[in-house]
Amino acid sequence: MSAAPTEPSGFIGWLDKRFPILHVWNAHFADYYAPKNLNFWSFFGSLALLVLVIQIVTGIWLAMNYKPSAVDAFASVEYIMRDVDWGWLIRYLHSTGASAFFIVIYLHMFRALMWGSYRKPRELLWIIGVIIYLAMMATAFFGYLLPWGQMSYWGAQVIVNLFAAVPDIGEPLSAWVRGDYVISDATLNRFFAFHFLIPFLLAGLVFIHIVALHRVGSNNPDGIEIKDKKDENGRPLDGIPFHPYYTVKDTVGVVGFLAIFAAIVFFAPDFGGLFLEGPNFQPADPLKTPPHIAPVWYFTPFYAMLRAVPPIAGSQFPGVVVMFAAILIMFFLPWLDRSPVKSMRYKGKISRIALGLFVVSFIALAYLGLMPASDLYTFLSRVFTIIYFAFFILMPIYSKLDKTLPVPERVTL
Repeated sequence: MSAAPTEPSGFIGWLDKRFPILHVWNAHFADYYAPKNLNFWSFFGSLALLVLVIQIVTGIWLAMNYKPSAVDAFASVEYIMRDVDWGWLIRYLHSTGASAFFIVIYLHMFRALMWGSYRKPRELLWIIGVIIYLAMMATAFFGYLLPWGQMSYWGAQVIVNLFAAVPDIGEPLSAWVRGDYVISDATLNRFFAFHFLIPFLLAGLVFIHIVALHRVGSNNPDGIEIKDKKDENGRPLDGIPFHPYYTVKDTVGVVGFLAIFAAIVFFAPDFGGLFLEGPNFQPADPLKTPPHIAPVWYFTPFYAMLRAVPPIAGSQFPGVVVMFAAILIMFFLPWLDRSPVKSMRYKGKISRIALGLFVVSFIALAYLGLMPASDLYTFLSRVFTIIYFAFFILMPIYSKLDKTLPVPERVTL
């Protein structure tokens, strides 16, 4: 007979009777079993959570000295950089963290594509993840205007004007988004409010995402459900407790990430103009348009798609539809993949080539979105936009025709 579990005593026991702290710890750490064959790609979920915390903490500290006013915004950023103790470090942590957040999330999503983490029973988990991605994009868009630099001002002007392309309601819609007929003090105030609010909504979505993950269990490189094979105690045969094994593993990933992150913050915070653009070190001037307006790098794949679609009757609305469709189509991914296996490890050449072309198209579109418009770049943007959408639209066909390898009954190391 096994001994009954001992009741916690002392302060922890007192606290646990009033708040289920030990239940939460056991359910999500000590007694949560993760596949024993997780690898390098499993780092990025915990890293995303780390960067979210960095962004919220640094954002709160920046908000203490930032003034959301068209007259004072740029000067307040300069004040933070020059006069606030360690203000330059907090600002660079926040600006570098924004790009790091998207890099980590893009790698996290790529991992999901490789392992089939959007397949049953993780459809809802994937959908929540895409909603998190949309919330991230909204947060980044609202925050991009706040420095009130040249690129911030004119980039926001271009993006907000896209709403004017919507038939019939475009003009009043864009005026409603701006709060004025041009990008002005009213726009800055409402963008600051949303940029401050949405990260807390984002934190709530991340919590829901983690709860959903622990409900269905973590996926692994083999795409095998470890919950299907358990021992006499109901523990997965191919699983190990998240704590201490994966807390230690994730700590190694965190240390490696922070080393790279710190190197960028201290030695290349603008990262060659990708993280902080040169024109943004100049105050916004509504009377002087920069020679080349481009959004920050993590929006450029979709900006390239927007420019790739020719206007119809002078309206850019078709391009706007394509740009938003490129994101919304991700919601349908769990039902587009008809392959009998989940993981790319056991899929055939067609699926691997399709995923490779998709990654190449996304990176190419990101580059093309940074470049000035030209006939060659527009042509290439159209080609890579077609490849991007073909990955999703043709998936029901090629995933069904693809020859797959037999999946082992137990996970492999």
